[in-house]
Amino acid sequence: MYFKIIAIFILAASRQIPAQETSNYCANAKINYYNLSKINYESDTRYDVLHYHIDITVDHASQLVNGKVKITAMSQQDNLSDPFIDLKANMTISRITDGAQVELTFSHVGDVVNIDLLQPLKTGDEFQMIIHYSGSPESDGFGSFKFTTHGNGRPLIWTLSQPYGAKNWWPCKDTPADKADSADIWITCDESLTPVSNGVLQDVINNDNRTHTYKWSTKYPIAQYLISMAIAGYSLYENFFVDENLNDTLRMVHYNFPERHNAAREDELDRVIPMLEVFTEKFGTYPFFDEKYGHAEFTFGGAMEHQTISSMGVYFTDITAHELAHQWFGDKITCKDWHNIWLNEGFAEYSEAVYFEAVRGKEVYKNNIATKMIAAKKAVGSIYVEDISSVSNIFSGNRTYQKGAVVLHMLRGVIGDENFWDVMYKYANDEKLSYSVAVIEDFKAIAEEVSGIDLSYFFDQWLYGENYPFYNYYWEYSELGNSQYEVVIDIEQSENSNPVFFTMPMDIKIEIGNESEYFEVFNDKKKQRFNFTVNTPPTDVIIDPDDWILKDVFLLTDIGSNNVPVYFEVKQNYPNPFNPSTTLTFSIGSISDVSISIFDLTGKKLFTLLDKEMRSGTHSVEFNPNQAGRSLSSGIYIYRIKTALGAKSKKMIYLK
Repeated sequence: MYFKIIAIFILAASRQIPAQETSNYCANAKINYYNLSKINYESDTRYDVLHYHIDITVDHASQLVNGKVKITAMSQQDNLSDPFIDLKANMTISRITDGAQVELTFSHVGDVVNIDLLQPLKTGDEFQMIIHYSGSPESDGFGSFKFTTHGNGRPLIWTLSQPYGAKNWWPCKDTPADKADSADIWITCDESLTPVSNGVLQDVINNDNRTHTYKWSTKYPIAQYLISMAIAGYSLYENFFVDENLNDTLRMVHYNFPERHNAAREDELDRVIPMLEVFTEKFGTYPFFDEKYGHAEFTFGGAMEHQTISSMGVYFTDITAHELAHQWFGDKITCKDWHNIWLNEGFAEYSEAVYFEAVRGKEVYKNNIATKMIAAKKAVGSIYVEDISSVSNIFSGNRTYQKGAVVLHMLRGVIGDENFWDVMYKYANDEKLSYSVAVIEDFKAIAEEVSGIDLSYFFDQWLYGENYPFYNYYWEYSELGNSQYEVVIDIEQSENSNPVFFTMPMDIKIEIGNESEYFEVFNDKKKQRFNFTVNTPPTDVIIDPDDWILKDVFLLTDIGSNNVPVYFEVKQNYPNPFNPSTTLTFSIGSISDVSISIFDLTGKKLFTLLDKEMRSGTHSVEFNPNQAGRSLSSGIYIYRIKTALGAKSKKMIYLK
């Protein structure tokens, strides 16, 4: 799932935003959309859902739904007599029957419906609960159910049930841990509207009351939050993807608002075909090949990976790739609970970089990861989500998405490219996990099996720990004779809480004139010394030169002394050129007063963005001239960052 703030959504109509720019808005948007109330996360583990049959009538004028949901399930224990399901308290249940249409007694207290079966069940017994209900669904979460409009007041209805919103509009077992083996979604609405849902459209029934019923069906296992509706007067665009390995064709359907359906939109949707080619090569056959893939447009500042039919509020390349990747990571294999959301969002976020690397090259991949690292350094808490009562905590943009993606990048660096892609493919196609649910330990086991490496240290610190390493290092060399020189490098990590220090393999680059030598070491101590021999006097030493590790690095005058670190770096602003905003990033090796000023080419100071004491580390400051209270004309400007360690300036380009 992908989210953007409303201002960015409006801007999207006029221009394409580079991939790296969009990712920074996830957390803020989710917080804006969610009411942040605490959630009691419980479900009935005593039975297993086999099939959902949702038969729902949706009326935009009255903003009411009237439905019947048949749940076919299997008892997981002996003497099951009182199963419960989830449905919001404001929805009215008129009756509940079993499969033989015999009335069952029930109570609806809060958001829980307790049902009394006619007789206790044994382990393995199948049973049915048919719930007749109606009401006006509440719209909380990220818009779990929306009666709204598009264009010039045209009716629109959409759902986005992740993580706790399915029960807002239909009775279900509201947990991803129990995926139904299959589902039917029958939607009745005004005949002027097209109701879109998961799987294959099996039939369309024209009714006598100026409504029609679309009968969608999926034979694949599906989590409750991935079942969706998107209903509007859509314009349909179709294209096709040919899987050469299968020698078969995947039907792709794209439901657009008529006012936005044009040649440019069709070009955007055609880009999904090379995305499918890349992800098929890396992750295996598209998981729902026998049904479809496509998009349904809705009025949300982001997108959602509904199984076989992603709901799209924007169509940027990275977001489109993100939702497509979710079909493998999130839909085919679903996190068992929201503690393990990294298996959904971290993997989809990383897949954006995978696509860019495949079609635009390694440098674009590295730039994409570098931008994710900037956000990842702001992450708070462990990627394994301890507190899943707060939705904003589950979907923390800096942690769950950005740092989650960076962890996969680091794993690739640790086990190597060949092992990494074998791990990703094996995980995506594992017999036990495919079309089922997973936890972090499942992925870890596969990574260890394929690579042959004990990765406990890696997962413990990066998935269950917090923060990232601060490397302080000092180096010197001495002549050994016979044109050989000993290079001594001392590395010390700044104090951390969990873990106390990070254990990582790392590359060290020793520059010797116009050439370089690379050495791989295993840094597994808080303070550690490494010795190397080279044939030419070294001119510089660089820790992790290819940025495989999420880190800050500071060169010291003498490790272990009280001397001031000499590290001070200013990175190029990104994006550049920019409009409306750009990010200025700098790193300092000690606490220092920092000022950031913006100048025009004549040297006239236009803005002071920052003037305060900052801790050591990497910092980012956003510059938006409009928010700063001044309108700039297009052109070249200078930003200057001054610290106790000196001052550095760089050029940036503003395009109005």
